[in-house]
Amino acid sequence: MSDPIDEIIRRAMANGEFDNLPNKGKKLNLDEYFEMPEDVRVGYTMLKNANFPPAEVELLREIAELEEKVKVAAEDRREKIRKEIEEKRLKYNLLLESGRRKR
Repeated sequence: MSDPIDEIIRRAMANGEFDNLPNKGKKLNLDEYFEMPEDVRVGYTMLKNANFPPAEVELLREIAELEEKVKVAAEDRREKIRKEIEEKRLKYNLLLESGRRKR
């Protein structure tokens, strides 16, 4: 007898429910996620599942989008996008540091 969860997943796959997921086929970079303390990750995951991502998670999403844009951007736009990425990374790092100091 198969696991009920496995059966639900197989049915969903057969119905194509996983075909249009964001970032399909792209490797996930979870390094920054796992650098966060476990209790913070759990809280962020709960907020994300409730469609209320914290600022840090939103910044990571924006950074990932910009990194994809810079790959296909015209040469004259790349530097501007790279600068935006660096600004968002700085903001992200400051938010993380602020969270660490509060504990």
